[in-house]
Amino acid sequence: MGHITTKAAHQTLEERINWFTQGAPATTTLYKILEVLYSEEEARLVSLLPVRPFTVKKAAALWGVSELAAEKALDALCEKALLLDSCYEGVRQFVMPPPMAGFFEFALMRIRKDIDQKYLSELYFQYMNVEEDYIKDLFFATETKLGRVFVQEPVLSSDNALHILDYERASHILREAKYIGLGLCYCRHKASHLGQACDAPWDVCLTLDNVADSLARHGHARLISIEEGLDALERSYASNLVQIGENVKEHPSFICNCCGCCCEALQAARRFGPLQPVSTTGFIPKLMVEACVGCGLCAKACPIQAIEIKAVSASPETPETAGATKPIRSKAVINEEICLGCGVCLRNCPSNALKLEKRPVQIITPVNSTHRFVAQAIEKGTLQNLIFDNQAFASHRAMAAVLAVILKLSPLQQILASKQFKSIYLEKLLASKK
Repeated sequence: MGHITTKAAHQTLEERINWFTQGAPATTTLYKILEVLYSEEEARLVSLLPVRPFTVKKAAALWGVSELAAEKALDALCEKALLLDSCYEGVRQFVMPPPMAGFFEFALMRIRKDIDQKYLSELYFQYMNVEEDYIKDLFFATETKLGRVFVQEPVLSSDNALHILDYERASHILREAKYIGLGLCYCRHKASHLGQACDAPWDVCLTLDNVADSLARHGHARLISIEEGLDALERSYASNLVQIGENVKEHPSFICNCCGCCCEALQAARRFGPLQPVSTTGFIPKLMVEACVGCGLCAKACPIQAIEIKAVSASPETPETAGATKPIRSKAVINEEICLGCGVCLRNCPSNALKLEKRPVQIITPVNSTHRFVAQAIEKGTLQNLIFDNQAFASHRAMAAVLAVILKLSPLQQILASKQFKSIYLEKLLASKK
């Protein structure tokens, strides 16, 4: 499809995707991506599905087919990682993953022959790195971020270790997960098809819990032990990779191990300056000036170029030395506005001139995925998309989950939610909680 002109299956699918809080701006390149990933019939079927979890029975009713035929089609979509499936209270449920972290990445998490992965990689590069609208919307459209950075645990001091919370440790997240999946790094796989891949390891992409289970059962990842998961972290630390997970406290669905040259989030941090594409850690590196030898290893290792080596006076000016020639030496200068607090620089400092300190402002992390979805929807003005789907009122369970999150939000966010929802019921509920 060269132009966006007709109400074809892929266009209807694009409109369905944009019911997600995340969404994907419609361009010719997006349509080409969807044509690679979905056949026309798959696009037609998926465009009819809810964006919330649904059952075989629901899909059969929407498609007008038998439950047996619906389950066969749903299985085929799971085999291509265009849907994820899990079991909830003994009932099989399906859900459409968003573009990211979702079906965009899943298409490159293994070597596949059923799609042209080189062509797909070229389309991804065009859509994300050249056109940029999608990346700006993904990372900068909301204050609540999709992803957050984990600090490198080996560089934590004993004092840091006392104050870091469990959910801020990638190792703790792995130990808490029911399932851990290991797949290929989408970013470096994509870069390899463009002739731009670095030498960082590929097999370090971690998915967790239901996402890991579904991807593994359908061949897109393999389930691994906690020991293998911790080994993936250690190999990533050794390669100066940054750990970025879903921005939630409880049961995040992924932990990526990212390099500054291939990862879209870290590239966005480099391109767009002080705008943060992901939530930072609760730490910030501080330089002990006298210990710094100006070697530049920290600056070289920093994945977002937040450190420079600058020539400065070796000693401060005093009344006694005013006007005198002072020795000049080089030292590291950290741009705290863009620093992620990952700790990669500490690992590479040979003179131990860097230490981590707590940030002066607390980093707020959503409790779970529902909390994140609701907060982002309020910030984008799309809360109604979580409440209504196919113009049908949401289930009581889904409504209760959304309202429970709204009641915990700030007064300003509650006002925004009430305006977007335009619900007398919600206004009365908020008023009763004051």
